[in-house]
Amino acid sequence: MRGVIAIDKTLVTHEGKLIEDVGWFWDHADQRHVMAHDYVISHYVCPSGAHYPIEWHRLKKRDACPEKEFKDHTQLCIALIDAALKRGIPGDFTFDSSFTSAKVLNHIQSKHAGYVGDLKLNRKVVCAGQEQKLQDVARQIPWEAKKPVRVGSTRYWYFSKQIRLPEVDHPVRILLFWRERGDQEASKALVSNRLGWEVIRMVMVYRHRWTGTETFHRDGKQQLGLGDCQVRSGEGQTRHVYLVSAAYSLLMRSLHQYRPQDWARRTLTTIGEACRAVKAETLARMIDWVVDKLTVDHWAVADIKAVLAYS
Repeated sequence: MRGVIAIDKTLVTHEGKLIEDVGWFWDHADQRHVMAHDYVISHYVCPSGAHYPIEWHRLKKRDACPEKEFKDHTQLCIALIDAALKRGIPGDFTFDSSFTSAKVLNHIQSKHAGYVGDLKLNRKVVCAGQEQKLQDVARQIPWEAKKPVRVGSTRYWYFSKQIRLPEVDHPVRILLFWRERGDQEASKALVSNRLGWEVIRMVMVYRHRWTGTETFHRDGKQQLGLGDCQVRSGEGQTRHVYLVSAAYSLLMRSLHQYRPQDWARRTLTTIGEACRAVKAETLARMIDWVVDKLTVDHWAVADIKAVLAYS
């Protein structure tokens, strides 16, 4: 079975202004500029629901590197797409509106791969031979043409149409969504080159963007210290992100097992639970080691403290 390859970007904030590649970036969540690294990351979401980071690239600001070496978000996204395809990872790509540029869509199409992306409602489209904003097209959709679809416990109304995007060299399918059938203003739009897919399949592929990226960004920062590294060198920061990704992948393998892991003592369902279980197991093993050294090997307390201090 195929999975989903989700691509997204995230800001990892830092305190040190002398860290390599760090800069001021606009944080949409907090609506302010923050000192941070800007990462573009790809993730693989398995059919089982487990998800793992694949690869990532750190954006270097234009004024911080030679002109010929500068790569923007679009170029970094394409590099991640090529890396996933080169490794033969089976799946369709999904991303938000940051990456639904004509360059990205055309590149995926040229690789004979599929995608489902978020499309801004002010994006220009060609409909009935006329170029207009997508939201203007949505306002023209009659009430009776909207069909219901249920996503989880929420019902939406949708309309689907094959349409053309300027500078996109292949036909695409647009999905427009409304919260209520009588609404004129659409609330969301998706775009895909899978012209024959049913609406629910497109929605389920796109939903894995949250599964594959936002959960890693949240757990990586809150549980695994993704933004805690303050070393100045770019190489040190790179190693830190790879270690966080490796730790996340190892913990993910411990989740949703049919039986509890031997070291976890119970079934784990979240990365937070896995982190706490690892800490508890590490502490328990350290206590066992101390007791063993005192009672079996008859170590002096000073020797045990010296080993622990060295570790």
